[in-house]
Amino acid sequence: MAGSYFSDLLSTIAERGRSLLGLDTPADAARQASGLVGLCEQLLSGRGEASGVALAREVLDRFATLDAVARLGFFTALAERFGPDRERLDRAVTAWREHHDERRAADLHFGSEPRRQELLRRLNRAPGGTAALVAMREALLADARGNPALQEIDRDFLHLLASWFNRGFLVLERIDWSSPALVLEKIIRYEAVHEIHDWDDLRRRIDPVDRRCYAFFHPALVAEPLIFVEVALTTAIPVAIQPLLAADRDPVAPQAARTAVFYSISNCQQGLAGVSFGNFLIKQVAEELRRELPKLETFVTLSPVPGLMRWLHEVVQPALGADDRALLAALDEPRWIEDAELAQRIRRLVEPRTAQYFLESRDDKGRALDPVARFHLGNGARLERINWLGDQSAKALAQSAGVMVNYLYDLAEIERNHEAYANQGDVVAAAQVRKLLRAVPRKKTGAQPA
Repeated sequence: MAGSYFSDLLSTIAERGRSLLGLDTPADAARQASGLVGLCEQLLSGRGEASGVALAREVLDRFATLDAVARLGFFTALAERFGPDRERLDRAVTAWREHHDERRAADLHFGSEPRRQELLRRLNRAPGGTAALVAMREALLADARGNPALQEIDRDFLHLLASWFNRGFLVLERIDWSSPALVLEKIIRYEAVHEIHDWDDLRRRIDPVDRRCYAFFHPALVAEPLIFVEVALTTAIPVAIQPLLAADRDPVAPQAARTAVFYSISNCQQGLAGVSFGNFLIKQVAEELRRELPKLETFVTLSPVPGLMRWLHEVVQPALGADDRALLAALDEPRWIEDAELAQRIRRLVEPRTAQYFLESRDDKGRALDPVARFHLGNGARLERINWLGDQSAKALAQSAGVMVNYLYDLAEIERNHEAYANQGDVVAAAQVRKLLRAVPRKKTGAQPA
């Protein structure tokens, strides 16, 4: 109610400001693009509240109509014309060199801030401004690939969005069959791990007594989930996803459940990429579930391994002998799982390499190669188990040879595990995972005879 009142108030202010400024919406996108940068300068130089809100709304409305070429031109102008005020910065640098005190340090800090950050703050005052800026950043991310100048603009967006969407503003809500249809439609649309095929499929995910779904919302984005997690209550740690999603499965009585399985986590807003929500979400949901069901003992994921197949082909395959290379090549034909003998041979080759993929392979920043692994290990989870053919869907077979893994969230150990991964790059893994690594052939090393 309060949010709606405030939004209506901002809209009223914007309309009054529009009448004061004499703003008319141009009839075509070309005219909108030509005046957009000038409106931004006007917005930054203005002091009036009503006129500022109206200008901000006008900028956002015109931006939404730009075609790809005009949009790129606008972002380029933000990079070239809305950086730091150089004269102000030069004065601040000179003053800091003369006197190293806190006031001059603050002047230096604020003087080095790009003007576009203040522009974004003022745009955020418009009715619906936050949602419009998230959409603007989504467009920016598409244009910024391979463009260092636009990547600098994205740093400003990310800096501000991380503040506006910090944990203190997020609201955790449970999604069930009684949730608004608009929200349920977006859960179907945004599911990124295991496709939700229709309304019946959605109901099987959120309505039974042994299923839960939780999402983070932000007051400025009405009925827009930021991230959500789907949870299955089970009696033991699962090894495969298909039984969890089966239409004919028998539900588990919540009182009998001992394990909560986070089997799908989906980010919903591309414009908020890089703003971390998932670590808070999992930990808070675990606490919610433990309060509701005190007998729950284990919190795990059942997670995909989206980077495994690429790594096998690019890193492992070239170093193998002819027979093993042929086995890996067979993975490109989905019907290999129908041949039990072939599947077993592939398993003996791939399973130990999967342990190597997690425990030894690193990117150029020293992090785990797999993006899902980086997320959960960074949250303090332990790599608990590698599940052969845990997902037999076509997508999983193409990405990971059907391999899935369990990450264990031991609430008493997650901080220690997080520190080990963040500071030393150590992957905390169960003994059964480390045992698999022993089967990876190693090249013999040693001194050569003289």
